[in-house]
Amino acid sequence: MRADKNRIEKHRKVKTRSRFTTLLTVYFFVALIIPNCVLANTEPYSGWTDEALILLPLGFYMMWSVALRRSGVMIWLGFPFIFFCAFQIVLLYLFGNSIIATDMFTNLLTTNPGEAGELLGNIYPSVVLVCVLYLPLLWLAAREIAHKRYITRTSRLNIGLTGAALFALGLIALWPAYRVSEEKHVLRDEIFPLNVLYNLGLSGSEFRKAHNFDKTSEGFSFEARRAAQLPEREIYVYIIGEAARAMNWQLYGYERETNPRLARMDDVVVFRNMLTQSNTTHKSVPLILSSVATDEHEELYRRKGLPALFNEAGFETWFISNQSPQGAMIDNLAHDASHVIYIRSPRQDMQLLDEMRKVINRSEARKILFILHCYGSHFSYHQRYPREFARFLPDDDVAIAPQHRHFLVNAYDNSILYTDHFLAETIEFLRSLEGTSAAMLYCADHGEDLIDDRRERFLHASPTTTAYQLYVASLAWFSEVYCRSFPEKVAAARANETAPATTHALFHTMADMASIQGRCLTTKVSLVSSDFDWNAPRFYLNDHNEAVPYAKTGLREEDFVVFDRYGINP
Repeated sequence: MRADKNRIEKHRKVKTRSRFTTLLTVYFFVALIIPNCVLANTEPYSGWTDEALILLPLGFYMMWSVALRRSGVMIWLGFPFIFFCAFQIVLLYLFGNSIIATDMFTNLLTTNPGEAGELLGNIYPSVVLVCVLYLPLLWLAAREIAHKRYITRTSRLNIGLTGAALFALGLIALWPAYRVSEEKHVLRDEIFPLNVLYNLGLSGSEFRKAHNFDKTSEGFSFEARRAAQLPEREIYVYIIGEAARAMNWQLYGYERETNPRLARMDDVVVFRNMLTQSNTTHKSVPLILSSVATDEHEELYRRKGLPALFNEAGFETWFISNQSPQGAMIDNLAHDASHVIYIRSPRQDMQLLDEMRKVINRSEARKILFILHCYGSHFSYHQRYPREFARFLPDDDVAIAPQHRHFLVNAYDNSILYTDHFLAETIEFLRSLEGTSAAMLYCADHGEDLIDDRRERFLHASPTTTAYQLYVASLAWFSEVYCRSFPEKVAAARANETAPATTHALFHTMADMASIQGRCLTTKVSLVSSDFDWNAPRFYLNDHNEAVPYAKTGLREEDFVVFDRYGINP
């Protein structure tokens, strides 16, 4: 009996100590090091940084996997690392390079489910890839847990010691990596997934600041006053476009007729040297709605925005958005408006004009500001316009891939054509208002990549920028009454058509259009002022909310060639 019992116990131990668990452990750290290997080839890191990028995480994953005898448990405890790796692979497929940025986490939380579904449906190869890589790993680990299997002592010791040795070599490689690094932020910026953990913390900090905006901006006042007032009714329209890069606008020399109506209007002023301060909506639009300069990012949470300024000046203010509430700074600044409207689907931009018409026809206010937030050319492009604007064909909904670029560009150009229609209709409506001084300012929040060159970049919001993401369309229009009342402002706008501006100029331009003065306002960046400073340096707000010259935003030789083509010196 005792011999049988010993035999059973021995069989149970052999069954519990599984060689398969060792193979599963190897599967774990090999699968997790894949993004690091790709990043070592896509990022402009030094050789020493590449070594640290591979050795440090690999050594850590190996030690992590055998920290407990039951490796299945450790694999599931490492689920955050698996999530980061899967997320990173999807982004590498989408952008071709760069780590998971701070803005990516913010986008993840602020993008509405409909937009997310549209995007995921078009990058399904990367989604399939990460599922094939990581779902079997998690399933097998769960199976190991259920069977109470654990790794053999010898395998555990060998993997743990090898991991410790690799980790030590990675630490040694850090010293020369820091020596040759220009920015001296190797661990923070270049070692995956440490850089992602830092970005996650920074994203959380930004959300906390946005959540506390009402407290931190309480008591702020522009002390607004008007330098001039008109007897006529005054209407100012501030239109924030979406993902409209200048390269695909006929007004900027594009070979296709994407702006047939605006191109026929002699009284439209086109600003031909406008760069965005950020390639992400959740950062660009708050900057567009705020007086803060690019290098004053922390002030964004202490100052009110454009609606508050016009409220102080005695205007009735309307914020009408074709995008869903995001729970971020856009909403905080927008909610200072007297009236806020979020349009429900199908969210085509002519609905913004319809809402504005209703307000103007029924409101008795003599001074009105409208802020219209468009859906514009947001992906998926073919859903942004009615079918009668499908001039460039085929424009089918296709997967994001170089071989489908023709479809994607056609759909994008159709969305620009629809924007042309929307802006032209808005101008014609304002022109039709008798006895009204009206002015309109339009600018896109950022541009868009459309698989334009060998980098095969697509969309926007990547940690490193391109010329296509930075160079945005912007224009202004003034009614006859406004032109007679403020000829000097209209003349200044025309003189500043090629002025080197960023989207920082928009807030101050709108204030100056309405002859509003006060704290935190300057005509040095107003496009309707002869005081505009043509020599001021331009800055971009990077992923860590640092103001940097555009040359340090990850631009490559191809981008400078594009800028040269349009006469722009970023």
